[in-house]
Amino acid sequence: MIKYKLVCKDCNNIFDSWFSSSKEYEKLKKRKYLSCHICDSRKIEKALMAPNILSNSELKSKEINKIKEIKSKLREFKKFIKNNFKYVGENFAHEARSIHYDPKKKNKAIYGKASREEIEDLKQEGIKTEEFPWLEDKEN
Repeated sequence: MIKYKLVCKDCNNIFDSWFSSSKEYEKLKKRKYLSCHICDSRKIEKALMAPNILSNSELKSKEINKIKEIKSKLREFKKFIKNNFKYVGENFAHEARSIHYDPKKKNKAIYGKASREEIEDLKQEGIKTEEFPWLEDKEN
């Protein structure tokens, strides 16, 4: 469904009307089925319309709720990672290589810190890594 603001070219009456599609509007206009409810004129045109924009307070409220939802999910993931992976700290790149090249360590899951360069090097070696935004526990 699409809503258009229409204007009568004879009496300048402005009114809204719903159509199933823009093609439907064009079809009805071409067949002269559109008419003004004030003067019954068939000279109807679409008026310029402004988009429906949320106010700053509505937008901020929706943004804040979305951010809270995302942060909540990130905290869940962080908790899962902490409970199921071994923390290796700054030694992540070395440990990831060790696991990748040692068949005895294949099922070991780790997490830690690595620079962008280290991550790129690991990927070039065929070592799959994932980056994850780590929220500090104190963060709201």
